[in-house]
Formats: sequence, C-alpha cells, structure tokens
Amino acid sequence: MEELPYWLALWRISGIGPSHFRLITDRYHSMIAFFSLSDAELASLGLNTRQRNQIRGFQRGSERALLEGVTQDLDWLEQSAQHHILTWASDDYPPLLREIQGSPPILFVRGDAGLLSLPQIAIVGSRHSSRQGQKIAQDFASCFSSNGFITTSGLALGIDASAHAGALLGGGKTIAVLAHGLDDIYPNRNRSLGKEIIEQGALVSEFPIGVSPRAEFFPRRNRIISGLSLGVLVVEAAIKSGSLITAHEAVDQGREVFAIPGSINDPLAKGCHALIRNGARLVETAQQVVDELMPLLGFMQQQAMPHAEENLLHDQYDSQSPEGLLLAALEYDPTPVDQLVGLTGLCVADISSALVMLEIDGVVQQQQGGYSRV
Repeated sequence: MEELPYWLALWRISGIGPSHFRLITDRYHSMIAFFSLSDAELASLGLNTRQRNQIRGFQRGSERALLEGVTQDLDWLEQSAQHHILTWASDDYPPLLREIQGSPPILFVRGDAGLLSLPQIAIVGSRHSSRQGQKIAQDFASCFSSNGFITTSGLALGIDASAHAGALLGGGKTIAVLAHGLDDIYPNRNRSLGKEIIEQGALVSEFPIGVSPRAEFFPRRNRIISGLSLGVLVVEAAIKSGSLITAHEAVDQGREVFAIPGSINDPLAKGCHALIRNGARLVETAQQVVDELMPLLGFMQQQAMPHAEENLLHDQYDSQSPEGLLLAALEYDPTPVDQLVGLTGLCVADISSALVMLEIDGVVQQQQGGYSRV
C-alpha cells in the first residue's frame, strides 16, 4: 500500500504507457526509489522535461493536479470493499493478462477482483445487432456459465450487453471491461446492467478515476478483453466492426478466435466471414467453444504457478526491508553490488548486511560478478 500512490502517480503522467512503465519497474523494483531519482537519472530513462518535472513535483508535494488525481483514486479505493486497485506487483493480478505485450500496469476493479484470474471466454460483436444475434450471445454465455467459464465483454449496447445478461441469467459470473474511470458506468442505457455485474461479477478498467470515455480508449479496452480470456467469440460483426479489433488482438496474444457464420447477404455477417477465412474457428454451438477451450485450463494453471511461487518467496520478507528490496531486484544472473545500489536505493553497507542474511537463508548466492537468486 505504501508504494501504491507512486504507481498511481506514474500511471497518470501523460505519455508513460505500459512499455515505458515496464522499463521503469524492471530497472527499479521500488517505485518510491524511482521517484527519488535525480533529474539526470530520470532523463536517462527517456523521460521528457514535463514528465520529469511532474515526477519530482509529486515527490515534493508541489504537483497539485497529480496529487489531486492520486487522492481521487485512493479515496475511491476506500469508499467500498468492492473497490480494488491491482498492479503488476499484486498477487491477484490476472496471470493471463500479465503475459500479454502491453498489459496495463494498473487495473481498477469494482466487484470481485478474484474472478479476473479464473477461466474466461470473451463474447464480442456489433452494437447494432439483430435480435437473433442477441439471442445467440445470450444463449452461448449461459452455456459457458453452466460449464464453469466466466463471460467477459465490454458492456457496449447490442452483443456485449446480451452476453453479460446471458451469463447472469445462467447463474454465472461476468466481467465487463470499460474504457473510462470506474466512478461512472457507460453507456447510460447499460447502467443498471453494470450495477448487476458489480454484484455478480466485476467491472474492470485501466483508466484512473474521473477519466471519461474517448474513442481512442476503446481499442485499448479491447486488448484487455482478449488478454483476460482463453478465447474470443465474435457474434455478428460488420466488416469495420470494432469487435474485429478484439479478434485481431486475440490472435496477436495467442488466444483462440471463434466466429458464428451468417447469411451471405447480411452485412453483420461480413466481419465473421472474414475472420473465418483468416483462420478463426467456425462454430455453431456453445459446446463447440467449450470443448476447444477445456484443454487450455491446464495452461492457465501453469501461467499462474511461477508468479505464485515467487510470491511465497517474497512473503518471507517485508517488501520495504533491505532484504525484500534486494530480493525484488536480484535475478538469476549475477548482479554487481554497485548496480544493486541503483536498483534499490540502499547504501552499500545496508546491502552487504542484507545479502549476508539472504545467503544464510539460502535464497541468494555470491557468484563471479555479483549476487544472484538461488
């Protein structure tokens, strides 16, 4: 919790996306230590003048807009036991999403955050869907629920809303990924559905509290929908449908893509037919999707295991103790002591003392060129 305000502050600084965030967290395992860097050190990370001034201003308490934004996020977190903020450093950050390129460093969640790590199937499609398409989405989601899968979508009008409703009607759970801050629910017509999802599932967003929806945010939202899921089902999509972005993201992420065919004269079938021509699996029943994805449940468990083992190791030490900071910084290749000074913000004397304790505990070893994990 001590590190969280610094994560939130960095995520609110314009121009710092997941790749830049990853560079920073890989090099500086303590966000507090990162915010204490000199201007020259910040510049060496490719941060521009405005970004460096915001970081140093936040540390000094003079960057008012950033301080107010972070306070807004933390106040929202404290408002309800159903409000959660997960970071890459959180034990319960969803393992499948963690593995994709460009995964969001921070997730805001309203509802049951634990659901994000359970097996999910995404259902996406046209906002201007037919009644038949809505019925298909609803029936498929209900079947997924009865087979133990969570249905994930984007709470948009049309197919998305039908998929969420179908999961709830089937007695299952559903997750809605949104393209704005979770202090609001958009679109307004799905506000009551969104409130139901909070009680029987979760709303998720990478966007801080108070951020309004914008057109360019929806493609970013789509990569999270596919990233959380084992597979993506497309139900009714025109040739330029936004749901095709989700399908293409799924392919890039190594997820299974399924599409339901339609009439050759139906504009809402054109996108699905294009996906099928390009390798998506043609499906006619929900059970076909379930049968394809069941074998992947073992893969999902494997993705979660390495991080779980790492967390058990970290739990032995306070994350802000010298031992905890060193353990977070060390890799399996040797790291020199002078480099550990920069990574942890500790002095050489504290590092030497802590390394002795970690060696005694059998979790690090001295090698030529420095220290490494065992």
